[in-house]
Amino acid sequence: MADTAAVSPADAPARDFIRDAIRQDIAAGKTAGGVVTRFPPEPNGYLHIGHAKSICLNFGLAREFNGRCHLRFDDTNPAKEEQEYIDSIQADVRWLGFDWGTHLYYASDYFEQLYAWAEHLVTTGHAYVDDQTAAEIRENRGTLTEAGRPSPFRDRPAAENLDFLRRMRAGEFADGARVLRARIDMASGNINLRDPVLYRILRARHPRTGDTWYLYPTYDFAHGQSDAIEGITHSICTLEFEDHRPLYDWFLAHLPVPSQPRQIEFARLNLTHTVLSKRRLIQLVRDGHVRGWDDPRMPTISGIRRRGYPAGAIRDFCARIGVAKANSTVEIQYLEHCVREYLNAAALRRMAVLDPIKVVIENYPEGQVEELEAVNNPNDAAAGTRKVPFGRELYIERDDFMETPAPKFFRLAPGREVRLRYAYLVTCKEVVKDAAGEVTELVCTYDPASRGGNAPDGRKVKATLHWISAARGVPAEVRLYDHLFRSPDPDAGGDWLADLNPDSVKVLAGAVVEPALAEARVGEVTQFERQGYFCVDPDSTPGKPVFNRSVGLRDTWAKVQARGG
Repeated sequence: MADTAAVSPADAPARDFIRDAIRQDIAAGKTAGGVVTRFPPEPNGYLHIGHAKSICLNFGLAREFNGRCHLRFDDTNPAKEEQEYIDSIQADVRWLGFDWGTHLYYASDYFEQLYAWAEHLVTTGHAYVDDQTAAEIRENRGTLTEAGRPSPFRDRPAAENLDFLRRMRAGEFADGARVLRARIDMASGNINLRDPVLYRILRARHPRTGDTWYLYPTYDFAHGQSDAIEGITHSICTLEFEDHRPLYDWFLAHLPVPSQPRQIEFARLNLTHTVLSKRRLIQLVRDGHVRGWDDPRMPTISGIRRRGYPAGAIRDFCARIGVAKANSTVEIQYLEHCVREYLNAAALRRMAVLDPIKVVIENYPEGQVEELEAVNNPNDAAAGTRKVPFGRELYIERDDFMETPAPKFFRLAPGREVRLRYAYLVTCKEVVKDAAGEVTELVCTYDPASRGGNAPDGRKVKATLHWISAARGVPAEVRLYDHLFRSPDPDAGGDWLADLNPDSVKVLAGAVVEPALAEARVGEVTQFERQGYFCVDPDSTPGKPVFNRSVGLRDTWAKVQARGG
C-alpha cells in the first residue's frame, strides 16, 4: 500500500520550545546561512521507533524553516559498527519520507581534523595523555557528592603529551595502554567535565578507513566538532545529553572551529510494553527471542514496516506526541490508534477466513459461480469495487457458529438466518460432525431473492458474516502479533526478559483469503473485514501469501480517551 498521506499533523506548523528557540535565533540573526539540523546515528544496530521521533523532528525542522538536515553516521567505534547497519539506517530514513540530498556525512570524514584539534588542545595545555587504566580512571573520577582525584599524569609537559599522542596514533602502544583526556576540572559538579576521555587506542578495522587509525575519538569529542565543521545551527539531542552540553560548549570555546552550533535537548520517546535500549534489542536478536531485527514484534523501524505500519502513520504519531522537556511514557495503544486511523482511511477492504468451517448451501445450483460486487473502501468512493466469487460451498469463521448459542450471540446457529456480506441470507439446517464430535460442516439454504443481503419482504437479521468461496479461495498463512512484553513496564519485575510474552505471535496456517489477495504485493496492507489490518509478509510464496496482522479493528485507546482517561 502506498503512503498516500499528503498532509498530516507532521506537515503542519507547530509551536514548542525548540521551534521557539529557532525562531528567536533567526530573529537575532544567528542563522544567516539558514537553519541546519542533523540526524547522527551510530551504525551499531537498527533504528527503532524512538529514532523515528528524532528523524521526524530534525528533518521536519529543516523543512519547516526552509533549511536542510544532514544524515551523519557517528562511526567512531569500529568494534561495534557494520555496513549492514549503515545500509539499514539509510533505508529507514528514506522509508519515513525524508531525504538528505547530497548531505550524507560520516564522523570518519573528519578524523584528520579532529586529531589536529586534539593536538591543539595538547599544545594549549587543555589536554594530556593519561597512563591510568580504565578502572583507575573510573575510580578516581569521583561521585555526585565527592570530587574526583587528579591523575598523576595530569601535569605532564605539553611537549611530552604531544610526543605520546603522536606515538599513540602511530600504533606504538597496546589497546587501553593510554588515553587522551581533556584537562578541565576534576572538582566540577558535572562529572562530564572531570577530564573526559577524548581518544582511546583501539585496533579494530574501520568500515571506511580500514586500518589507517589506531586510536579513535569518543562521541563527546567528535559530536560537537562535526556539527561545527558542517555548519549545523541547531544540534537537537535527547535529554540524556543535557549534562553533556557544558562539555559540548567547552570544546567549541577552546578550539578554532568554523561555527558555533547550539545544542537543545528534548525528551526521548518511551513506549509501554516495549524496550528501546539498543543493547537490549541486540540481545533479543542475538539470543533468538525474535526472528531478527525486522521481526514484526520488534520496535525497530524495519520491524514496524514489516508489520505493516505506514510511514505516514509514524510521522503522524511523532507529530501528535510532540516534544517535551521531561521524560514520559506513551501508551503503545496510542501508536496503534494512529496506525488504525491512518489505515482506516487508506486501506482496501478484503475478506479472509482465519479459522475456516465449511458451509454447503444445499439449494444453490451445483457448479454455478456468481461474481458479486464488493466495495473496496467505504470511506473512499474513488477506490471503486471488485468482484467476489460466490458458489455452493463456502468457508466462514468457526467462531461465527454456535450449536447452542449463548445469550446475545446473534451469528449462525441451527435454524437461524444470517446475512452473508454482499451475498444472500442463509439459514442453517444441519450440523455435520466427525467421529470425535467436532463440527466439520454446516448445511444451509439460501434465499435466492435476497441477493445483496436484503430480503424482499423486509425481514430483519441480526448478523452479517464474511465468507470465502471454497472453490476460489486462496490458502494463506496468517500471523497474529501481540505485544512482545506482557507488562506495560517490562522492568517492573526486575528481570525484563522474564516479562517476554510467550503468546506474542500465533500462526494460523489454514487461513483462506479471497482471490483478490492472491497477487498482493509484499508490504501491501489491507483490512480483513471484521478482523483487522494485515500486511503481506516477505515470506510469501506464489500461491501461498503470508499476512502479518498490523493492528486489530478494536481501538482500546480511543475508548479509554472517550471515558475521560
